[in-house]
Amino acid sequence: MKNFLTLLFVILIPLTACDSTTATPLASQPPTVDSVTEEPSSPLTDILLPAGFGVDGGWFQLYFTNPESPLASQETGGIDGPLAEAIDAAKLSVDVAVYSLSLNSVRDALLRAHDRGVQVRMVMESDNLDRADPQKLIEAGIPILGDRREGLMHNKFVIIDNSEVWTGSTNFTDSGAYADNNNVIRIRSVKLAENFTKEFEEMFIDDKFGDNVAAETPNPRVTIDGTPIDTYFSPDDGVQNSLLDIISEAQESIYFMAFSFTADPLGEAVRARAEEGVTVAGVMDTEQVNSNIGTEFDLFSQAGLDVYRDGNDGQMHHKVMIIDESIVIFGSYNFTNSAEERNDETLLVIYNEEIAAQFIAEFQRVYGRVQ
Repeated sequence: MKNFLTLLFVILIPLTACDSTTATPLASQPPTVDSVTEEPSSPLTDILLPAGFGVDGGWFQLYFTNPESPLASQETGGIDGPLAEAIDAAKLSVDVAVYSLSLNSVRDALLRAHDRGVQVRMVMESDNLDRADPQKLIEAGIPILGDRREGLMHNKFVIIDNSEVWTGSTNFTDSGAYADNNNVIRIRSVKLAENFTKEFEEMFIDDKFGDNVAAETPNPRVTIDGTPIDTYFSPDDGVQNSLLDIISEAQESIYFMAFSFTADPLGEAVRARAEEGVTVAGVMDTEQVNSNIGTEFDLFSQAGLDVYRDGNDGQMHHKVMIIDESIVIFGSYNFTNSAEERNDETLLVIYNEEIAAQFIAEFQRVYGRVQ
C-alpha cells in the first residue's frame, strides 16, 4: 500500500469507500507527508499576515490566502496588503493583467502610483470592466484595455518597474483574497519580467488576445539562485503538452488542487501514473465538480484515487500540481480545454523543493477540510 494511504489509515479515522459522486469526510487534521515533516534545507522566513500565510525566500515571496482567519470576513490583513505595498514602492511602471478588480487596497495603490507619475497600464476581461473599481481607474486617467472577445482574459499578474512579477491564482477581488483558497508569488527577476512584459504588450499594445498570438516568450526558462523557472502563456505555448511531459515523468507523487479539471488528457496521464504506483491525492472545488460537464472527479473516484471535494464555503481556486515534492505547477491556468485553447492564461513551473514544501503545506490545509 502506498505510503500516503498508510499514513491516512494509521493517523486518521478509517475511511469508507467512496462512490463516483461522494467522498467521506476526513478527520479535521490534514494528512502528513513523510518528506515534508523535515525542515527545509535552508530556512525561509515567515511573513506574518493576520489573514494569510507567507514566506520570504529572498528572491521570492510566496503567499496563500486563509479563509479560516477570523479577520477574513472583515476583508483585512490578507495577501493583498503586500501587493499594495509593492505598488506603492514602484518608481517607474506598473503593468497589470487581471481578470477582475474589486480590491480597494490594490485600486488605491494604483491610483497613488498614477498620481505620483508612475506609468500604470492595465488589461482586463471586458465583462468585468464595468465594475466600480476599474471605472475609478479609468476616470483617473489610467488606460485599461478590455479583451472584447468570447474567450476570457484570465491572467492575474502584475509587473513592477520591469524587475519583479506577481502572479498566481488570485483574482484581485475581495472574495479572491479573503473567501477563496488562492496563491500568489512575487519573483524579483528582470528576465522573468521581460517574459511577462512581452505578453502584456501583445495584449495592451498589439491588441492581440487568445489564439491571435504567437509564442514569443524571450526567456522560456529562467534560473534564479539555482532554481529553474519555466514560463508558459496560453494559448500561445501549447501548455497541455508540456504538462503531460512533466506528469508522465512523475516517480513518487502527484498532489493537486484544481478549481476546474475537465481536460481528459491530463486526467488520463494522472491516472496512468497512479496505475504505475505513483501516489496521487487531490482536492477539487465542490461547486465546479457538481456543475462541470466532463469533470475528471468521477473518473478519479472510480479509479480509487484519494481525490475529494473541498470543504471551503468559498471557492477552492488553486490550479496547482506538485510533482515528486520538488516541482510546482501553478498559475491562472485551469486544467481545462478552455484554458488550453481560448483563454489568456499564465503558468509557471518551478523546480524547487522548498517552494514545493510550501505548496504541500497549503495542500495539507485544504485537504484537511475536504468533504
